[in-house]
Amino acid sequence: MSSENPTRIAVVGYGGAGRGIHARLAREAGLVVTAVVARDPGRRAQALDDWPDVALCDDLPALLARPEAYDVVVIASPTPLHVEHARAVAAAGVRFVLDKPIALDAAGARAVVDAAREAGTPFTVFQNRRWDPEQLTLRAVLDRGELGEVHTFERRWERYRPVPRQRWKENDLAGGGLLLDLGPHLVDSATQLFGPVESVYAEMRALTTPTEDDVFLTLHHAPGEGRGVVSRLWAASVVGAPGPRTRVLGTDGAFVVTTFEDDASPFEVFDDAAPAGTEGWVTRARERTPVPRAPGGHADFYRAVDAWVRGRGPVPVDPADAVRTAQVLDAARESARTGSRVRVAAPREG
Repeated sequence: MSSENPTRIAVVGYGGAGRGIHARLAREAGLVVTAVVARDPGRRAQALDDWPDVALCDDLPALLARPEAYDVVVIASPTPLHVEHARAVAAAGVRFVLDKPIALDAAGARAVVDAAREAGTPFTVFQNRRWDPEQLTLRAVLDRGELGEVHTFERRWERYRPVPRQRWKENDLAGGGLLLDLGPHLVDSATQLFGPVESVYAEMRALTTPTEDDVFLTLHHAPGEGRGVVSRLWAASVVGAPGPRTRVLGTDGAFVVTTFEDDASPFEVFDDAAPAGTEGWVTRARERTPVPRAPGGHADFYRAVDAWVRGRGPVPVDPADAVRTAQVLDAARESARTGSRVRVAAPREG
């Protein structure tokens, strides 16, 4: 592959995530979509409109029969298909990006990792939220030691959607629900900042959908140099007054992000006072100081993919991280079912 040519990606599933997230971010990062797996006539028409020279394939075997058409495969199919599709792409020896969650549970996640390792096929996991300006800014605050010894991390992904969308993420009993949709982002953010999780307590309810649309997790992180941090994470769809997006508490102060992206919030008035180019506040009771926003954005994931494919950078997200996240989500299911705090199994070696 010539360094003058853009990295070419094939997208499996050109629906909301495939088109609206993966293809959009890839374009922003300078990559091009050269092949798409889609059967729906509307989605095929969208792919041709977005990428006039794209090769349209009816199914995954047809795509894998044309390895000359792309450099990396992006698997953006519904979650219940991830293990099947990842195994097929791994067996074909094609480098791939797998959307989160990589499987319905930790057993499936390990099966994907094992299949890729046995085939010698590299892959990475789409955890674009690691490149959120909010997350990057918080990382910088922690690295500067502005909060002292951190003891609590809170993050809310709350929205007001009393009438659910008619899509599989809300209605599929196997792969839908907020635990699998937003849970991987929330857990990954917490573990990237505060390390592995030893135990989980969880509560989940289905208020307006067949699957859970109200999720609360308490993660107890393993002790580092000091006491272990406790993370409290919310994901909910029927919240008329969303709480502060992020709150991190330490012995020397707190970091607060009041609102998130375009989600409506009663804290918007508070955020209106924020100077341009800032992301959140360091607060000490009534004292508050705006924090300069760290540079970065979601397209940086695909810039990292480009460097990885060209042999110029490491794997953007280690798949082992996704297995550990799946273990936490499995423990959360058990905790919600039993009402007890559940220990998370230690990572498997190898």
